Amino acid sequence: MGGPLKSRKTVGREESTTVRFFRGSLPIGTSSSKDAMDIIDHAEAADVSIPTNCTSGTCGTCLVRLMSGHVEIPEPIPPGIDDFLIGQGGVLACCMSPTGDIEVDTIPPI
Repeated sequence: MGGPLKSRKTVGREESTTVRFFRGSLPIGTSSSKDAMDIIDHAEAADVSIPTNCTSGTCGTCLVRLMSGHVEIPEPIPPGIDDFLIGQGGVLACCMSPTGDIEVDTIPPI
């Protein structure tokens, strides 16, 4: 798997962004919005449960795996994730936003 996520720029929202959620290979929900939303907000809109704790990227509780697409990674990288996890497709749902359509596995990459 290549590096999925290094984009750090914001995308204009002229079109809807769609987030498809999976549990392994099983589709469990979809959310579309023209508003800039973190992955956790999309999950809430799709009635998909992703555990959270700090909601600021510090604890890593909301770690999920990006299957396709790209997300905006805050600079500096939040303490709840590291370059290794990012390389494995890990993203923090509470503080990372899609830059276009994405697919997310709610099972973390660890």
